[in-house]
Amino acid sequence: MWGASLESFQQLEDFVISDPTQAIDVFDFEAAARKALPPAHWGYLSTGVDDDATLKANREGFSHYQLRSRRLFDTTGIDMSVDLFGTKWETPIVLAPSGTLFHAEGPLPVARAAQKQRTLQILGGVQERNHPIEEVMKARGGPVWYQLYASQDWETTQETIKRVDRSGCPVLVWTVDILGGRNLETAQRLRRLDTRQCLSCHTTDPQVRPGQAGRNTLTYDTLKRIKDLTSMKVLVKGIESPEDVQLCVENGADGIIVSNHGGRATESGRATIDSLPEVVQVVRNRVPVLVDGGFRRGTDVFKALRDWTILYS
Repeated sequence: MWGASLESFQQLEDFVISDPTQAIDVFDFEAAARKALPPAHWGYLSTGVDDDATLKANREGFSHYQLRSRRLFDTTGIDMSVDLFGTKWETPIVLAPSGTLFHAEGPLPVARAAQKQRTLQILGGVQERNHPIEEVMKARGGPVWYQLYASQDWETTQETIKRVDRSGCPVLVWTVDILGGRNLETAQRLRRLDTRQCLSCHTTDPQVRPGQAGRNTLTYDTLKRIKDLTSMKVLVKGIESPEDVQLCVENGADGIIVSNHGGRATESGRATIDSLPEVVQVVRNRVPVLVDGGFRRGTDVFKALRDWTILYS
């Protein structure tokens, strides 16, 4: 009997879903992706920076907060909708910029899913190279927000902003947490196990090595220049400290996204859920505050909302 139980337990541990309908939670998709993807691709998808400490901290950070449950309340009339810049969304859950490098249609399936679930989508700038924002918005059936990776060359950045503005995009999300490059060690290690030539399936070699540290020229003055250039609302993504929050607001940011790029930017070792209270305290309801990093369950969302208003309306 004991042997049979161990065998059954091992079978349970080894089980990997073969169809999305078999998934019990989002963690089931991770095991399926690891089984399906070649080592280099899995490495790029799953890696953090340096020792992956921040990547792990994002998930573990939710254990720092417990829920004090209440009972016997009528929950049928709960309204989880939020208002962001004049648009009402049914849920506070947003589709953050996500890597869609492994799908032939790139961000289009994500856009169709966002349309079906009536959820806000933020389009990653890298994804837009092969699928223009207009194509994504057509698949979404409405506007999406655009994540900007600003170039150190202002002319290039200016051209991108003007093009996105012309598309009818309402919100520009400027990502500022990887301006100095990043060191994706796990990706490099797993790449050694892959004998294929990277250029056999990519037109460019994915950047997995550290960037040119100390070469960043983008500052809070750049934020003001971006604001002067466009009618879009401008959010700053990648903010974790209260000092930077204050500077963002003072220099015209229309909102803040507390983020460490999913643990793929700087090895701070600190979870975004732990940075969130300080940020909200400094903002004082002047602009909306959003957060990403490590969210896997509804209870994670509830913990982020539990003692402070994340989304100002």
